[in-house]
Amino acid sequence: MQIRRINTNEAKLFFNCLKNIDRETKFMMLEPDERHFDEKKMQEILGDKDDYFIAAFNDGEIIGFLSAQRGKYKRIRHSAYIVIGIRQSFQKQGIGSKLFDKLEEWAKENRLKRLELTVEVSNTIAINLYKRQGFVIEGTKKNTMFVDGVFVDEYMMAKVY
Repeated sequence: MQIRRINTNEAKLFFNCLKNIDRETKFMMLEPDERHFDEKKMQEILGDKDDYFIAAFNDGEIIGFLSAQRGKYKRIRHSAYIVIGIRQSFQKQGIGSKLFDKLEEWAKENRLKRLELTVEVSNTIAINLYKRQGFVIEGTKKNTMFVDGVFVDEYMMAKVY
């Protein structure tokens, strides 16, 4: 397994990973049928030098990813919003921790002061990973998503340097 930045020419690989994760879990934002491939748009997103898109590669396939989208405006330039996803069959193998280790390097290189994310309150595996990485719960967002006919809450979590 290799963890590295995703290249723009790997847009389709990244998209396939996202689609697979959408099918395997209800903890991500999109339903399985909501994501559509637009290669040009995906390449633009991956090519944004301010943001950070890394992946865990295994046998030519992306099996997990972490994205950090940095604040675009001066007042929030010191922060980044984090999204992470790992294919179900590769979870609980330390991949999430390795992705966060790479994030930590990037955050320090870029002098970030705040990393933030949201997570469904019932996603205890992810919450425990984030806490081990130094994130703390800052609050609860009520009824943020509607999953399988039920409104679910999310924690707002952050790591401040």
